[in-house]
Amino acid sequence: MGTYTTDKASPFTRAVVNSMRKLYPEALADKSFDNTGLLLEAPFDPIRRQMNSVLLTVDLTKAVADEAIENNHCVVVAYHPIIFRGLKSLTLADSQQQSLLRLALEGISVYSPHTAVDAAPGGLGDWLADILTGTLSEPEPVTKTAKQPEVTSPVTDSSDDQPSKPLEDPFVEKDVKDNTPKQELQRMSLARSYSRPTYPNHKGKEKEKEKEQPDLTPSSASHKRTVIHPVSGVEGFPNAGMGRLVTFTHPQPLTHLIERIARGVGNPKGFPVAIPQTRQVEDIHITTAAICAGSGGSVLKAVDADLLFTGELSHHDALAATERGASVVTLFHSNTERGFLHSVMKDKLADVLRQQWRRVREEVRTEGVNGDGWEEALEDEGVLVEVSERDRDPFGIVILQSEQVGRPITGAKG
Repeated sequence: MGTYTTDKASPFTRAVVNSMRKLYPEALADKSFDNTGLLLEAPFDPIRRQMNSVLLTVDLTKAVADEAIENNHCVVVAYHPIIFRGLKSLTLADSQQQSLLRLALEGISVYSPHTAVDAAPGGLGDWLADILTGTLSEPEPVTKTAKQPEVTSPVTDSSDDQPSKPLEDPFVEKDVKDNTPKQELQRMSLARSYSRPTYPNHKGKEKEKEKEQPDLTPSSASHKRTVIHPVSGVEGFPNAGMGRLVTFTHPQPLTHLIERIARGVGNPKGFPVAIPQTRQVEDIHITTAAICAGSGGSVLKAVDADLLFTGELSHHDALAATERGASVVTLFHSNTERGFLHSVMKDKLADVLRQQWRRVREEVRTEGVNGDGWEEALEDEGVLVEVSERDRDPFGIVILQSEQVGRPITGAKG
């Protein structure tokens, strides 16, 4: 009969926590709001122990919890903390608490590094800066803003040499007598086709690392890089802090930067770009770029840069930036974060975890922990780090696939 311990987590959990703290010390995190560290410490049951494996995710959703349980992972490293504020209860009525309770029941612990990863040298901020300062394997494309095609009515008489007339605006009802537009907008009867929501292909970045010549060579354009909000006093982590400010040696076309970003984060079908109203994308050149993963409003506030590159920015912050002549590129919050798990954290954690697992096994044996199943757990030398296949940003891009058809529905009020 095995010994079920209610006061100890699995030894492999200890190795994972040690590894994360070695890579991304909690002292680097912004403690003014953040909640990093071991958020759920599940008791260890040697008889039904999990694999020596870690599941990386940005968000710990119900789908990701299912994935962790189905694949018998030992620890979930969730970049975003699933617990941000103090809890007065833990119940199944709350979906996030439900996930935590299910994971605890299965013996799966949860660790969150969040802003410690943002601030660390070689962490999330530097990864985004590496993308922005990268170069493509082929010549960077000559790009321009596409013109809006003129929509014309179908040609009904092939012998008619007269040019087709543009279609009338279907949202403006015409007065029957003189054909003048009425001011009131009407509802449309539409027949449209849309794509399913599309998301960046972050997993493709892992395959790209195996190529002899990747699509994007990071940090290869000449530039200077500084930290926007330095964090000091953490031994072994110089140049740490929140946000990065890149100054290019030579001004870079905004179109090239947009292409680099797309390649670097998994080729999304589109993302928001804000520019001054008097400019065109192809006419803009960037000398300075301020960078922040996730929500960049507080970190990039008052930074004087030609470009703000972040996950999300409020309407008013974006408007203020474009009014002063800057441009903004956003990707939806977690699309600036998820690719880092595939491209950087997975391999870094696996390397450090192998060392820490050897050390922890020796420590536990020295401590003399007894009980059936413990020695079997300590004899398992294997280590596995995987990235969730179900984790994704809540927002995807839906693409209109057919033209608008139909006529106004008369009498309907929009």
